[in-house]
Amino acid sequence: EQHQLQEVRVSERPPQPLALRVAATVISYIFHPVFVPVYIMLFLLYVHPYMFGDFTSRSKALVLGQAFVSMTFFPLVSVLLMKGLGFVRSVRLETQRDRIIPIIACMTWYFWLAYVWKNMGKTNDTVPMPKELVYLASAMFITTVIGLMANIRMKVSLHAIAAGLMVTFLFQLALTQELNFGLYLTAGILVAGLICSARLIVSDHTQQELYAGLIIGIVSMLAAPPLINMLG
Repeated sequence: EQHQLQEVRVSERPPQPLALRVAATVISYIFHPVFVPVYIMLFLLYVHPYMFGDFTSRSKALVLGQAFVSMTFFPLVSVLLMKGLGFVRSVRLETQRDRIIPIIACMTWYFWLAYVWKNMGKTNDTVPMPKELVYLASAMFITTVIGLMANIRMKVSLHAIAAGLMVTFLFQLALTQELNFGLYLTAGILVAGLICSARLIVSDHTQQELYAGLIIGIVSMLAAPPLINMLG
């Protein structure tokens, strides 16, 4: 019975000072799971020195638009529609039950994006996408699959999933490319720490749910490259 889908919980942790709660809330919104992948895309498009070196400014904008629509816009609109239709109680998805349909919706958008990016370049009128983008989109799809299964047992932190995926992605870049990623890794780890700390302060997540989210993000990002390479 303890693993049934739970309703809204009340955190048993002692209340934190108002300033700390406000800061944690701001961090939670800025680094919401639907925004973190877009930040990664901005880094790859406009900070990474050569990953998109052959792309024009217009091509970069189109790639960013594709990412934003599938990673952020469609998931947000899906949740708003579900709230309007009464399928979820709150857009904050505070219960395990509320999370089921939105996760499945995100699963659809992420799979579509990974499929499109993986097959770009196979026709004369499209340019191949860097394999790292295919790995990222595929890892996001994998997080929804694992996250949906984990949701049966616990209200795993979606913020922590995004944080774990982000840090692992940066580690993979650091290990496979001849660039100094020390600053970027440090920033990524710091952001991940801020995200998880913020969720402990302003959400009802337990430490176990945060750890589970981090593990799901890490495992999904590690699994994506060999899976995509195996599929060809």
